Amino acid sequence: MVMTMVDLADRLEMQELPRDTIMISSQAGYIPLDEKNLAFQAAKLIKDRYQVTRGVYIHLDKKIPVAAGLAGGSSDAAATLRGLNRLWSLGLTAAEMMDLGAELGSDVPFCVAGGTAIARGRGERLAPVASPPACWVVLAKPPINVSTADVYGKLSVAEIKRHPDTARLLTAIGQRDFAAMCASLGNVLEEVTLSLYPEVRHLRDCMERLGADGVLMSGSGPTVFGLVEKETKAERLYNGLRGFCKDVYAVRLLTEPIG
Repeated sequence: MVMTMVDLADRLEMQELPRDTIMISSQAGYIPLDEKNLAFQAAKLIKDRYQVTRGVYIHLDKKIPVAAGLAGGSSDAAATLRGLNRLWSLGLTAAEMMDLGAELGSDVPFCVAGGTAIARGRGERLAPVASPPACWVVLAKPPINVSTADVYGKLSVAEIKRHPDTARLLTAIGQRDFAAMCASLGNVLEEVTLSLYPEVRHLRDCMERLGADGVLMSGSGPTVFGLVEKETKAERLYNGLRGFCKDVYAVRLLTEPIG
């Protein structure tokens, strides 16, 4: 799987507490603020592993939609690891934080590293690749939540008719060939999710009709993304999709690793 970043992001603010506790707050009223939160789990993991007796207060300004297939929770966990490494002067390397992240979730190591990478295994084995050509990304999430377990449970590897051509995609990215990159997009989970959730299929069809250059579902869904080269087309796509769902974002690719 080829993974890359866009400039839609949550913001985490951290403050050390004198007592040995973890506190999380957020303006979003629909996310857990306890052990179910990946940022909480990341803070607890790093405290326990390195025997940190100080506490931390984390405020999470949520911008990435929840349960969208966009690794929002994983990116919060990665930001927590990076932030606490600085706050507590632990001196951890990126590789060490990525190893910690792998204990929290398959997408967390990539969110620690950033940039663009090909992920293997569960997603924890990463190899950096060239940045994709600059473009606009229009994201649209229908007002439903998708069960990742159901999607994977209904995926039959033997019945996959077309595997994504990852080598072709990597060649297109390396050559900065936007058209070839769009033509090489693929996701074996897409047909499963489209069959289970007609709303996702409808949104994908709308994005294609509105003229996106490349369209694909993100992860197990339900978010669908469209790639476009020109800002005017991104605006047209954004405005057209707002009639179908509330969660629509026009963003750019982030083509450099996290500093």
